[in-house]
Formats: sequence, structure tokens, C-alpha cells
Amino acid sequence: MTSPPAADWTGALARAAAHAPFLAGLIERQPELVARLAAGDGEGALALARTAGEGAPDVGVALRRERRALALALAIGDLAGAFPLARVTAELSAFADRALDAAIREALLQRMPDAEPTGFIALALGKHGAEELNYSSDIDPILLFDPDRMPHLAREEPGEAAARYARRVVQTLGRIDEEGYVFRVDLRLRPASEVSPPALSLDAALTHYESSALAWERAAFIRARACAGDVAAGQAFLAAIRPFVWRKSLDFGAIAEIGRLTARIREAKEGPARPGPGFNLKTGRGGIREVEFFAQTHQLIHGGRNPALRLRGVRATLDALAAAGLIHPENARVLGECYDRLRTLEHRLQMVLDQQTHALPTDPAAIDNVARLDGLPDGAALIAELEVITEAVGSRYDTLIAAHGHPSGASMVVPVQDEGAARSLVEQLAALGYEDAAGLAERVEGWKGGRVRALRSEAARAAFDAIQPALLAALARSPEPVRAFNRWEQLLTRLPSALNLFHLLEARPGLLELLAKVLSLAPPLADALAARPDLLDPLIDASAFALPGGVEDLVAEFSAGEADDDYERLLDRVRRRVGERRFTLGVQLIEGATDPLALAAANARVAEAALQVLAAAATAEFEAAHGRVPGGELVVLGLGRFGGGALTHASDLDLIYLFTGDFAAESDGRRPLGASLYFNRLASRISAALSVPTAEGALYEVDTRLRPSGTQGPLAASLDSFARYQHEQAWTWEHMALCRARPVYGSVTARAALAAIVGEVLLMPRDRDRLRTDVLDMRARMAEHKPPKGPLDVKLLRGGLVDLEFIVHFLQLATGQGLSPALPQALKGLAGVGLVPDRLALAHDRLTRLLVATRLLAPKADEHRAGPRAALAAATGYANWDSVTAGLAEARTIVAAAWRQVFDEQLEIDR
Repeated sequence: MTSPPAADWTGALARAAAHAPFLAGLIERQPELVARLAAGDGEGALALARTAGEGAPDVGVALRRERRALALALAIGDLAGAFPLARVTAELSAFADRALDAAIREALLQRMPDAEPTGFIALALGKHGAEELNYSSDIDPILLFDPDRMPHLAREEPGEAAARYARRVVQTLGRIDEEGYVFRVDLRLRPASEVSPPALSLDAALTHYESSALAWERAAFIRARACAGDVAAGQAFLAAIRPFVWRKSLDFGAIAEIGRLTARIREAKEGPARPGPGFNLKTGRGGIREVEFFAQTHQLIHGGRNPALRLRGVRATLDALAAAGLIHPENARVLGECYDRLRTLEHRLQMVLDQQTHALPTDPAAIDNVARLDGLPDGAALIAELEVITEAVGSRYDTLIAAHGHPSGASMVVPVQDEGAARSLVEQLAALGYEDAAGLAERVEGWKGGRVRALRSEAARAAFDAIQPALLAALARSPEPVRAFNRWEQLLTRLPSALNLFHLLEARPGLLELLAKVLSLAPPLADALAARPDLLDPLIDASAFALPGGVEDLVAEFSAGEADDDYERLLDRVRRRVGERRFTLGVQLIEGATDPLALAAANARVAEAALQVLAAAATAEFEAAHGRVPGGELVVLGLGRFGGGALTHASDLDLIYLFTGDFAAESDGRRPLGASLYFNRLASRISAALSVPTAEGALYEVDTRLRPSGTQGPLAASLDSFARYQHEQAWTWEHMALCRARPVYGSVTARAALAAIVGEVLLMPRDRDRLRTDVLDMRARMAEHKPPKGPLDVKLLRGGLVDLEFIVHFLQLATGQGLSPALPQALKGLAGVGLVPDRLALAHDRLTRLLVATRLLAPKADEHRAGPRAALAAATGYANWDSVTAGLAEARTIVAAAWRQVFDEQLEIDR
């Protein structure tokens, strides 16, 4: 790796004096500062510049003197190669913060000298908010005030006083006098700037951003920062409007507006389209703004769902987008490097005369001058470099706006053309193959005739019209067109608003195909969509079709949020993210893209991560009121399919809540509880977090009936009492349940203690004949009272999964072999010592794949229609439906043979 070139302080001073009249004037007026710069003491020069205003007669003069000194120190350090762009822009932004704060304080104390200067706020937007101010930049603050806290004279209204303060701040910073100026201040980014006062009350601003703000305002607040005045109040305001900026569902209407804004900028701007005299580095094609919009557009789409993208700086945002897999790392690198170089050249333009300009001069000699200030040989070299840079940026941004401002590239499928644009709706539906075209056309027109609430606005009807031809065609191509059409109608009628859904489907036509499959094939997913259409949002990204990572990765994903999130917001966030994960796993099944066994394992990891995050949050919330029980903690045992690490889409969570420590102890909080009551209430709180619906829906049904003494016993028991119960009182079926048990929540130490208890119980000596009698009696009673729901109920059919599990658990308890809660590992262990045939693992896999698939595609365990049958076959790896039935029959025969081998009893399986 080559070292960076040494800083050229002498050359920088010479170039500044020769090519930048503004800097030449500063060099003449500040000899002490120049001496430090000439000596290569950049940090000393900056320190001296920050004190340049000391002893000034007033705040305005002090700030102007500091601004001049900083302008010289930063410019020379920049030109010398000593201060990188990020350092220059950060120093300029920090000075803007100090200047605004000093001007606000001076304005308030000038009228109210004895008051505490609180309640008046400056929010920084744009480059100032991102701490990326350019060399000769305006600042565009939004000024707010709290009428209850801002000091004002008794005879004036708070709004009147705030307006006076705002005007004084603008004058202090922007007035040009013999000392120069501090910053040009532009207040036009405030809400309704043409009619509103220069400073708005917090309530008025909050109302605006919650109800009537435009898309560009949302984009502007991506980089907003409370920078001066009452910073804490500003931070609270930004937290309050966070849902306006970072929406949890995708807003393609807003994204399209960004694309249209860019197109208008390109069309309306004056000057050449390519680099040359008069070319605008900021608004020209491939310029600064296009890099910023590229980053911000992706942030608007994905930042509501991924807090890691909520960054202000452009370079940091590009890197975060690449890290999240949303843009290619090479695009992030190229755009970032181009951005830095464009910003540097922008600074060179502004250093010449201290003008807020972004355009190359029209005079070729002046372009030569700028190039030589930068260290280039002439203007031709500068323009040649800009041609390469702007093409690299412009070509990448073109792909963005070509998709109406939606990154991710092409759709998953090519949208269907409207073949019947000139034909009636009835003719179009008939041409698509619908049998009752006239009846369906009448229903479609009824949707737009006021019967459907989501289509009552003109904007919603226009958005629906844009997708209607492709939607109807996608529904017609689905495996069950009529079913898909009916479910679409049900979904539409249940939505209070569908505008964003329509925009999403217009932007991503490939989602129409997927939506049609979901509606026709998977009733549980269709019901989930009706409650939360934004579940489609994750599917715009190809990563939705990748399996989730491990439990630790998912815990980090579900936990990621804002520092000031309260318990209820956390619950909603986890429900939303878990719901999205479960929905995408269901879609993978429909698409036949992933082995159902892998999906079952993934569903179990999602559930375990959700339990860990919610249990930790519920515990923290509980401890705030009741403290902790010294030496005690809650530990959770997962059983059944959860314990075995293989959940279906419809699985409950079978849990047993236990706690360590002395049950007679008491918690140490302000509202102390005895240990037993403490942990029972905490367990109830965790169950509620997992199962009680909120605005974001519910997660899982929680089943705690496997706890000691069942529903008659306490919800949470101590580890000691659990161990005694299992050793002395538990029934055979309870020990069978422990064969699929594993600790899923608690400290490493507590989990190990619980696992040791389970291991001891499973290895207890047993009378094999008594065990056999108990197992067979239990299975007979289950067959009598819980028959299979249909011919696809692979769990309860004789020769199905329950019989296979009974074989495994009997042998585990009788021999102590194959003691793993995961059935595949248990079967491998039992087969390894000759207790079951190797082929029993094949039967398990076939039956489990069918179980996972039928829970989603055939919830009633009976399917006669061709479309779902084909989907079931594809999902489970079979060529056709006959192969499915043949595979199921073979698996049941294998289980029956193993049953006969183990229990010496014939298992009757129907054909």
C-alpha cells in the first residue's frame, strides 16, 4: 500500500494567492495564521482560527472573524492535501452549529437578559444536517419554538416573540458589513414557507408533518439534525416525526416523486448537459445531487424497515446500502469516490470569490484558473476528468429513474401488456379465460363505484387503473383463477387504504404473479395479507428468497431499533419483522424454491429469536417495577416441534416456564414480589408478548399445558420442583414429551442446569413392558379421540408422524439411545445401533415435508383441486400428484413395518 503524498503547504498558499482572489485577501489580512500554515501546523492554525473572534465587541463580529479565519485555514489545508473532504465539511458544519447557537442565544438574551434561553430550536437540514456543508454554503435551518418554555415579554404572544427572534438570528448571521458575513440563511424549507412565520410552534410543525407534508419534505428530513438552541427539544421533535420520515411500509408514491423531481431538474436546468463551460456540478446529469438522490431514494424505500440505513452522510449511506446487500459494493465505491471528487471541485469553484456557485465558469480562461487552483494543468484536464465522473454517476442514476425511482433493477417478470385497452372490460376478462366475464366485470366496476372504501379517492382509483390490466391477467394465470379473484376482492374490501399497495404493484409487476399465487394457493398467507398488505414489501428484494441466518443473527435483526423505543413500540417492531419473515418463508414454499425441511428449521429459528427478544424485553419492563429476585432467573423449555427445531407455518409454541433460585426469596424492586409470584407473572407477561394481538397482529399461539400438573399447576415452577415432579409424579406421556425438549431461553448456566435435569429424567431406569403398555394405550386413545382430519393429515394418519414419534420416544426412554430433541438426529442415533431401520429416516423426511406443505397449501388436510395439488407436488419435490400419493403410501408402509418390529403389533393403515 502506497503512503499518501505529503502535504504541500507552500504550494497550497501559492496557488491560493495566484488563483483565488478571496483567499488572497484573507492571506493578506491574517499573517499570524498564514505563518502557522506555512510552517505546516494545520491543527495549530485551526485552533487559532477558532479563537479569532475572542474580544470582539458583539456576537456578530466575533462570528465573522472566526468564519474568515476558518475559511483560510480549511482552504489551505484542503489545497495542501492535509485535510480530507470529510474533515473540511465537518469543521464547516460544526462552525455553523456554533454560529446558530450563539445567534439564538444572543437573540433571546437581548430581549430577555435574565431568562434561561430555552424553547427555541434550530433543525439543520441538507448538507448542514449531514455535517457535510460546502465551502461557501447557505444554511437552511427550520426554526421551531415551544410556546410554554420559550422566554418572551409578558405583553407579546409567543409566536410574535419567536418571529422576532428568528429575524434577529437571520440578521446576525446573514448581514454583510465591513467584517463580511457569517452564513446566508434560507428559511424556505420550513412548512408552507410562503405564508408561515419564520419560526413555527412545535405543535404546528408536528401537525404539518403528520398530515400534509410533501414527498420532498420527507426526503429532506432524512438528514435532519437538532443542531442549535434547545437541542434536547429538537431531538424530541425529530423522534416524534420519525414515523413520517421512516415509514415501516414501502412508499413507492414518494419514491416516484423523487424520480419526477430529478427529471424536472434535468429538464429545467440551464447550462450544458455535458461537462464544459457553464456545466453545473450540483444539478447537471451525473452531478452531486444525483449521488445524493441515489442514496436517499434507497433510504426512503428501505430505511423504515432497516434502522442501520438511517444515516445522514452520503458516503456512510452508500456503504451501509452495500453492506445490506441493497446496492452492489462496486456501485457504492464508484459513487462515493465520484461524490467526494465533485464536492472537492465544488469547493474549488467557491474558494475563488467566496460565492455560492456550483457551475463551471463560462470563460475558458476562468476554467483554467479553477483547474490550476486544484493543481491540474489546465481546464481541459478538469473537463476530461468530469466527463468520466459524470458518466459513471449519470449512468447509474439513469437506471434508478428509469424504474420510476425504484432501485433493484428489473422486475421479476415482464409485465403483461394491456391487450384490450380499446375493448370493454367484459371482452378483456373473456380473452383472459374467465368463464363468467360479465359477472366479474360488474364486480370490478362495483369496486370503483364506491362499494370499496380503499377506492373512494380519485388518487386510489387512478393508481388502481394503472395496475388493473396486469392484475387481472396475473389472477387469470394463477393456479386457481376464480379463487384468486375472490380472495383479491376480500383483501381489497378489508383495506382502509390501498394506495401504497397499488403503487408497489405498479413499481414491481413481478409481485403480481406472486400475489396471485398466494391468493389462489395459500389461505393463511392470503389472510395475513388482508391484515397487512405491507407483507409484500420484503419481496422486492431477492434476499427475501434466502433462508434466514442463525438465531443470534435473527435476534440482532429483531432487536434493531431506535434507542428511545418504548416497550410497546418494541413489541410492534418484533411482530412486524417476525410476520415478514414467516410470510417470506411461506412464499418460498409456494414457489417451490426451498426444501420444506429447511423451511421448518428456519421457522423454528425465527420463533426462538422472537421468544428471546420478547422475553428479554418483557423481563426488562418487569424489572423496572419489581426489581430482580436475587439468585433467580426465568428459563424456558421448548417442547414438541419447537423443541425439535422444525415448525410449520401453523405451529403453536409448546413452552414450560421454570425459574432458578430459592422460591421463598423476594424481589428487590420498589414493588417487591415473592419469587414464585414474580416468575409466574413474568411468564404470563412473556406469553402475552408472544400471543396477544396488537396493531401489527399476533405472533404465535402459546401452549403451556405440558407444564407440571398441566393447567391445574402454576404457570412457572422452580427447577427443583420440576425435577422432583418429573422423577416422582410425571406420567409416561410427560417423559415422552421431554424427548423433544430443549432449553430455548435463559442464561447459559440456567439452560445447562435445565438440560441436565431433562437428561437425568430421560435416562431413568424403566420397566420396558410397562412402558410398552403405556405407549400403546396412549396411542390407541389418541386414535379414538383425535382421528385424522383428512387423507393428507400426515400427522394423525396411522403410519404417520405421530406413530413414528411414538416409536422413537419409546426406544429413547427404553434404551437411552438417540437422545436428541431433533427427530432426524434421534433416528440417526437409533438406526446406528440397529433399533430402527435406516429407511425410517426417509419416511420421516417425506412425511415432514408433506406436513409443512399441507399446513400452508391444504390446511383442511384434503385437496381435490388441480392447482393446489400441483403446488403441493412441487413444494415436496414430486413430479405430480400421483407421485405424492405413492410417496405418502410408501412412507406409511415403512412406519408400519417399524411399528411391527418395535412393538410386535400390526398397524392397520388404510389404502
